[in-house]
Amino acid sequence: MSAELSALLAFAAASSLLTLIPGLDTALIVRTAVVEGRRSALVAGLGICCGVLTWGVLASTGLGVLFATSRLAYDTVRIIGAVYLLYLGVRLLLSPTSGDASRPAQQGVGKGAFRRGLFTNLLNPKVGMFYVSFLPQFVPAGTPVAAFGMLLALVHASESFLWFLVLSGASSLARRWLTTGSVQAAINRMTGMVFIAIGLKLMLSRR
Repeated sequence: MSAELSALLAFAAASSLLTLIPGLDTALIVRTAVVEGRRSALVAGLGICCGVLTWGVLASTGLGVLFATSRLAYDTVRIIGAVYLLYLGVRLLLSPTSGDASRPAQQGVGKGAFRRGLFTNLLNPKVGMFYVSFLPQFVPAGTPVAAFGMLLALVHASESFLWFLVLSGASSLARRWLTTGSVQAAINRMTGMVFIAIGLKLMLSRR
């Protein structure tokens, strides 16, 4: 077995375990599937995967080094990301049945779901730090770093989307029993509290 294939399989195994750990992405996909429908959840998942690929490109081309070494760059992304999560969380708490959550599933599919998925991933500096520190460990000596790093990011994004397919499918089945306004409002409020908690943690955290 070649060194490249061994590294690729090792990364796929490690990243799959990380993908399954519940976190912000899981909360977003489940909430979107239950409240807005499976299609919206998959669009949000596509946004998350685009964020993953963006971080992978940055880490693979060396631009991630600036992010890893510059306190200003890290704190800028951290604060913007925290504010965005707090905005989403407060919006869900104060208006749990308004906005995207109250639209029919067909109308909820589009830029809104994609944007939420993309920005919740792209504005999380800890995802960037993970890529900067994690990807290089799986690039064999003598292998083009940029090309192989982007291949690894594509593997991670593909695994994530497959997991989102499973999550959104299971959550959309539960949607049949959770279609009442009061239940969906409760789901939005719980998700809002999760977003606020993660936003506050991100705001107060240090690298």
